[in-house]
Amino acid sequence: MKAMILAAGRGERMRPLTDETPKPLLIAGGKPLIVWHIEALVRSGIRELVINHAHLGQRLEDVLGDGSRFGARIAWSPEGEALETAGGIANALPLLGGEPFLVVNSDIACDYDFARLPPLAAALRSSGLRAHLVLVANPPHHPKGDFALRNGKVCAEGELMLTFSGIGLYDPALFAGITRGAKAPLAPLLRTAMEDGAVSGELHGGRWMDVGTPARLAELDRLLAGL
Repeated sequence: MKAMILAAGRGERMRPLTDETPKPLLIAGGKPLIVWHIEALVRSGIRELVINHAHLGQRLEDVLGDGSRFGARIAWSPEGEALETAGGIANALPLLGGEPFLVVNSDIACDYDFARLPPLAAALRSSGLRAHLVLVANPPHHPKGDFALRNGKVCAEGELMLTFSGIGLYDPALFAGITRGAKAPLAPLLRTAMEDGAVSGELHGGRWMDVGTPARLAELDRLLAGL
């Protein structure tokens, strides 16, 4: 199974830190945010990676290279101008291939076990599903959540709303209607698939953080340092 790490965001809420450094290269616990993901994926046996970039993207390529020093193989998907989540994934489809793949936001910190996902990806199509999402409890800065989880299926609405973690499995067919190079958000595609009962999900109860602000980056740094 291949995995894509989304790394094209400008990181406006992180400014001025991201004026000269792409957000995925910001340091927490002694290493760049994106390196924590690469190492976790490799430990889980997922070594074929695709990374998109836009803002200061060459810096990412210069630092991470082809991924060999991590035991991975990185293919790069430059966008020039960020294409939003679904647009970035659609643009990278030729690199991701025709089988279901994993996508991870680079600006989260999470102890989710990625080794759980290859068997789910292999069964995605046979189950009539187009996506599988990992959800988490709502953090204080996002109290209303994104989606609900009911009997293993993700729904657009429900009594108990949860937050999308930024970790998901997707069938490439989900993005078939997006023209390569076009901007497109992910949520509308997911909600349409949810109406068809084609999105499964699970609740991750471990550590998760949206590292979207300098304060949360500092909090993560203290957490990883054991302070």
